[in-house]
Amino acid sequence: MGLGLSNSNNVFLLLLFFSLSLSASAAHTNNKHYLRDAFHAKKLIADLNLFPDEDINIVPASAAVNSSLERREKIVEKRLRFPNLASSDSGVSVEDLGHYAGYYSIEHSHAARMFYFFFESRNSKEDPFVIWLTGGPGCASEVALFYENGPFKITDNLTLVWNDYGWDKAANILYVDQPTGTGFSYSTDSRDIRHDENGVSNDLYDFIQAFFEEHPQYAENDFFITGESYAGHYIPAFAARVHKGNQANEGIHINLKGFAIGNGLTDPAIQYKAYPDYALDMGIISKATHKRLNLLLVPACELAIKLCGTDGTVACSAAYVVCNTIFSDIMLHAGDANYYDIRKKCEGSLCYDFSNMETFLNLQPVRDSLGVGKIQFVSCSTEVYTAMLMDWMRNLEVGIPALLEDGINLLIYAGEYDLICNWLGNSRWVHAMEWSGQSQFVASPDVPFIVDGSEAGLLKNHGPLTFLKVHDAGHMVPMDQPKASLEMLKKWTQGTLSEFRAHDEKLVSDM
Repeated sequence: MGLGLSNSNNVFLLLLFFSLSLSASAAHTNNKHYLRDAFHAKKLIADLNLFPDEDINIVPASAAVNSSLERREKIVEKRLRFPNLASSDSGVSVEDLGHYAGYYSIEHSHAARMFYFFFESRNSKEDPFVIWLTGGPGCASEVALFYENGPFKITDNLTLVWNDYGWDKAANILYVDQPTGTGFSYSTDSRDIRHDENGVSNDLYDFIQAFFEEHPQYAENDFFITGESYAGHYIPAFAARVHKGNQANEGIHINLKGFAIGNGLTDPAIQYKAYPDYALDMGIISKATHKRLNLLLVPACELAIKLCGTDGTVACSAAYVVCNTIFSDIMLHAGDANYYDIRKKCEGSLCYDFSNMETFLNLQPVRDSLGVGKIQFVSCSTEVYTAMLMDWMRNLEVGIPALLEDGINLLIYAGEYDLICNWLGNSRWVHAMEWSGQSQFVASPDVPFIVDGSEAGLLKNHGPLTFLKVHDAGHMVPMDQPKASLEMLKKWTQGTLSEFRAHDEKLVSDM
């Protein structure tokens, strides 16, 4: 028998009350609710076959890199040449390119240092400047660098080979380990751990200012912010911070042209509500389960997110608990499916195998080439993850319309087989976003995105806003569809991605 409406309301209120009480009570008992969420974080990390030795890089002062240097030296970096790098068939030489690894001493921190990689474009120094932010929260940029869109890929014998579809073939690209405690980034003071987008975006803004001071030859290039997953929070916040800095004439003017989010989490209220619909469409759950989720858990999640608001309070931690019961319920029906790519199965807890990355980065010759000293590499930090919990359910869509109105381009792209940040939820928040071009965007047709004569996705565009559903891809589009993702980046940064729509409309008008 199904639940009646009054009973469902009672269950909904009891569930919400329990979750809020659980969160508030735990906040007064040394944050014990973090234990549960840390367990969830550890499972996500295990599913990527990443098992870091440390949960976070908070290190003693004696382990700090270049600890004798004065804090006024913002950037400490070295030219990078990885050992075990195979020669390129195309004749490209790393000696001819500007490759760097370095640390930035975060200006508004107690003792934090942010690690980064920079790779000059294989095509031209005048190519667009792209910064990549990996999500998690708390996962290192090296995941993208070596498995998605970086210049190199790691082979099973731990040598590096050039990536034919690396984004450095069309852009100067910067990978950052952030927030503090992620990857090779570290601090000697636990107060430097960030808990919200204000801290994250200010650190990134200060860093990019310091980077362009160190490398002024790139400061006037078109600037684009990219990333995936939880970077759906980081990217809009960072874009807004850059735009604010430009408007206030702070420091170096950054030539911000656009920002792109791949399979991101940006507007949780809409995206969590889409979970049951996506799961039903993909055959993961039954209609009965779909009805139950929409009757009980979805309304509870919606109300919890409203109580969270946009500022980030203890209610936001409660919203995290309530809303993730939707995802957990669906996964009970998904069996051994990989929630990053539902076409694939997980063998045990190993959905992907990124372990070669950790092995490679712990090789002493590699560590020497990076200049990381005694700092341990933290692939995905459970401590950073839990530190950002009150940020998780905040809506980062709210700052985007102002950027669109000022002509800054936004690309939202999503692989069609990702469950955890699925294309349906992303499409819905993009369509629901209120801005001057909303009605024209909604009315725009979906047109094929063609790569080498084949349809690689469906594209929708109006003005500065573009949405791209990528075929045959999961959560990590550049890993699953490297050629299509490089073509996407090229055309979007060149301002020609929307020409697919113009061409399609011309064909229709000629009929």
